[in-house]
Amino acid sequence: MDTRQKTILIADDDKSIVDSISAILDHSGYEVLKVNDGTSVMQAVKAQPDLILLDIQMPGHDGQRVCQQLKRQPSTKDIPVIIVSASMDVRHKATAAGADDYLEKPFDMEVLQQKVFNLLNRPV
Repeated sequence: MDTRQKTILIADDDKSIVDSISAILDHSGYEVLKVNDGTSVMQAVKAQPDLILLDIQMPGHDGQRVCQQLKRQPSTKDIPVIIVSASMDVRHKATAAGADDYLEKPFDMEVLQQKVFNLLNRPV
């Protein structure tokens, strides 16, 4: 069994959202990496996070485009991505981008934790 600490990359341009998600995940025992624009995500994935929480509307590259890029690259295609957005039709956008799951803002922190846990513990 893999007992090392799991790393989660949070990409969102809203600092209060990043801080609240980060606090919850940190408290749950995850290592948290944070970026606030789509361009930085491509640099941050070099750390090989175990999961990515990705906002759609960010400066630089939007989350949909970033997710599509991640899912096309052999080194990042297997990293689970949860699209987190307040935009309309987030489920459709997440599916179109190739994301593994989605979360509508505002969201319940317990739902977030459950989705993260499920993706990190799914059979490979």
